[in-house]
Amino acid sequence: MMKRILIAVLGAISLSACAQSPQDDAPAARSSQTAQPPAGVQPAEGTPEERALAAVRILSPNLNADHIGAAPLPGFREVIVGGQIVYVSDDGRYMFLPGQGGALFDAVAERNLSEDSLSTMRRDLLKTIPAGERIVFAPAKPVHTVTVFTDVECGYCRRMHDEIAEYNKQGIAIEYLAFPRMGIGSEDYRKMVSVWCASDRRKAMTDAKAERPVPDRDCKTTVNMQYNVGQRAGLTGTPMILTEDGIQVGGYVPPQALRQTLDKLAADKAGRMETAAQQAQPAGDA
Repeated sequence: MMKRILIAVLGAISLSACAQSPQDDAPAARSSQTAQPPAGVQPAEGTPEERALAAVRILSPNLNADHIGAAPLPGFREVIVGGQIVYVSDDGRYMFLPGQGGALFDAVAERNLSEDSLSTMRRDLLKTIPAGERIVFAPAKPVHTVTVFTDVECGYCRRMHDEIAEYNKQGIAIEYLAFPRMGIGSEDYRKMVSVWCASDRRKAMTDAKAERPVPDRDCKTTVNMQYNVGQRAGLTGTPMILTEDGIQVGGYVPPQALRQTLDKLAADKAGRMETAAQQAQPAGDA
């Protein structure tokens, strides 16, 4: 559990959702961005070791470190928790988790700084895929829209699609992109090409995920392009859920939990924009 919490919070949420249980997905659904801390909030007091432990315990108050010592990186402590190494800056503010996406985490702001850069890149990558190449399941008036890299063979992709009506009831539009996990040229890939070549892609997607036969078809598609974009976006497993801002919010996330996460991200973004506007306001203006 400790290892899962560290991975989820520090941004390595591109782990395969198909290899997780539903309970394991809850940490992954946690927002990767939160509002900036109130004015005056400072890193923990004490020795570098005490500050390192306090920073790690932001993830969970009950975490106990197996080891805290000097790190090979100057200005950092090395903390081992549940077999996972975390490097914490001596002031207790920044955490770095090597080997799991290399995420840099601001413990005071509770913000994944690496995710900020990644989300911008993902957003730009998604723009390269034409809107007409997405298979869309949306309510009449969506509140949120997410892009989901999906696979017709993945169990959690199928589970997510089984609940597509509930996602829509939550005001969430799902825009599917193809990511055949077995690779280009595989049987999985050929099935997804057949889905994208179908005259009714939505029905073909539903049939394929329900293990109903989909007629073999071949045509010019962007499935290869979508697969390539998924790889460049850091996808290692399906499904992969991305917000309109390119923020990864997990693998499989239940409909209500996804709505809560998207609402929080929207509120945090609005709060940051309001703060930035206030800071940009000339002194003396009302």
